[in-house]
Amino acid sequence: MKQSLSARHVLHACFLLHLPALLVYRIFRKESKRSTKILHGLLHAVALVIALVGLIAVFEYHKKKGFPNMYSLHSWCGIAAFSFYWLQWLLGLVFFLCPGASFSFRSRYKPQHVFFGVFLLILSIATALLGILELLLFKISDSYSSRVPEGVLANILGLLLVAFGAVLAYILTREEWRRPPLAEELALSMDFKTLTEGESPAGSH
Repeated sequence: MKQSLSARHVLHACFLLHLPALLVYRIFRKESKRSTKILHGLLHAVALVIALVGLIAVFEYHKKKGFPNMYSLHSWCGIAAFSFYWLQWLLGLVFFLCPGASFSFRSRYKPQHVFFGVFLLILSIATALLGILELLLFKISDSYSSRVPEGVLANILGLLLVAFGAVLAYILTREEWRRPPLAEELALSMDFKTLTEGESPAGSH
């Protein structure tokens, strides 16, 4: 049981690394956009590697103890979150860091990238809440309804997770807190659009 909890703690560490990656564009408002993109991608990459290690540890522990895998809603949501996270990271790498993606593709994909980032935050919190409930039902199912301290503490932790997620979602969706483009970035963006779309600044008026 302790080994299983340790593996879960690894996944929780992944969740904690996911949060600063989401806030990179709100915190580093004056840094160059490319540096901010690289930091954003690296933090997500580290979180993904840690999540992969945690998942492997959980499956290995279940195999060792003879426990079934992938039967609970918590496990289904966890695998869905992990899979979507990988897909989100790969698409972000292709569209925003690797050369070759056209300006129009980047512009059209960016709102989807932002939306799925917030969606993954919500899914991660929901998965964590389901994990808390599952653990409580395994450990104190007989006494949970009696408001034992462990159950009350877990309920408070769940409410704090919901409140924290709401605050983070609020920060991420506030337009005035978005990173403003620097003057040189606007010029580079126009040049990139001209190169990839075959337009000229004069012909765009």
